[in-house]
Amino acid sequence: MSKRLAIVTTHPIQYYAPVFATLAQQDGLEIKVFYTWKKEAAKFDRDFGKDVEWDIPLLDGYENCFVANDNAGRGFWDVKNPGLLKEIKAWNASAVLVFGWNYLSHLKTMFHFKNRIPVLFRGDSTLLDETGGVKKWLRRIFLKFIYSRIDHALYVGKANKAYFLKHGLKNEQLVFAPHAVDNKRFGTITEAQEFFIKNARNAFCIDTNDITIVYCGKLLPKKNPLLLAGAVKQLNHPNLHVIFVGDGMLEQQLKNEIAGYGNMHWLPFQNQSLMPAIYRLGEIFCLPSSGPGETWGLAVNEAMACSMAVLVSDKVGCAADLVQDEMNGYIFRSNDITDTKEKINKLINNKDSLAEMGLASADIISQWNFDAISLAIKNVLLQV
Repeated sequence: MSKRLAIVTTHPIQYYAPVFATLAQQDGLEIKVFYTWKKEAAKFDRDFGKDVEWDIPLLDGYENCFVANDNAGRGFWDVKNPGLLKEIKAWNASAVLVFGWNYLSHLKTMFHFKNRIPVLFRGDSTLLDETGGVKKWLRRIFLKFIYSRIDHALYVGKANKAYFLKHGLKNEQLVFAPHAVDNKRFGTITEAQEFFIKNARNAFCIDTNDITIVYCGKLLPKKNPLLLAGAVKQLNHPNLHVIFVGDGMLEQQLKNEIAGYGNMHWLPFQNQSLMPAIYRLGEIFCLPSSGPGETWGLAVNEAMACSMAVLVSDKVGCAADLVQDEMNGYIFRSNDITDTKEKINKLINNKDSLAEMGLASADIISQWNFDAISLAIKNVLLQV
């Protein structure tokens, strides 16, 4: 008899939809995704500050439904879906996987099904932003109580595993299910994308001998794109370019920062179908996050699948897992402009080595894939 896994998450996103489709293909496993946030509301991205409708399919290849919820908001008390538990029971689930506890419906699901059917949990929090004091102590007590309501946690990397262990889970409850992107899609480009790359580099006056750093992401304080801009301005290297790609609350401030500096450029938000070309506008990808609230940084996976050298701060959750100093890039100290400049200099001193680092990135990230996630979930379900 097949295991029936009910998956509870807020709305379709580009990173998890392919995982669900891969899971649905596993022998002996049936899945159904119960979305708890209205599809229409999900189009607006608060951080980008605009409607975002992804141009890759997010609902194909697996059974899913949108559970009724009268609220358009996405706060803890907004996502309460009064019929969710009944719908999961009616589907006759043999286990439930909850993505994130910080919504009322998700928390109720964990509490209700504990000791009835196995409760799995997926989250990518870390301890990288943790500070001392009474608040930390109280939060730890609270989170230990929350996580006592799950049977297994699917951890995405070393920093995430340390977080779960600190909050009361045992090693035997933790299952490695790596964060992943569509490596195949990012690893190849079309003729049209190659044409776009050539035209964009020409428009930015980027010569074949130049080196380009690409930043892709939301322009938010926690992502800290201004640190990268400041470091490059101080270096003032004539053959070093930076392309910032994205929208967000820091957009105007970033534009002011790079104004008049001909080697720094900006592009607005780009949809998923063009991202393999966007990353290939340069040789180095940089994620200079300072937090708080930065978790994994899936853009690093994408850049590595595009065979890029990577430069990330130590506040990025994936740093300890994906970035090997001198092998495929460097990790620098968050908010430290001196260390940032030092690591940029190491990368740009030898352009030929960047291609080797890019190949190393592609090799490392090839193991972080959808099959690894789906097999991890299937195996834990068979065990329970």
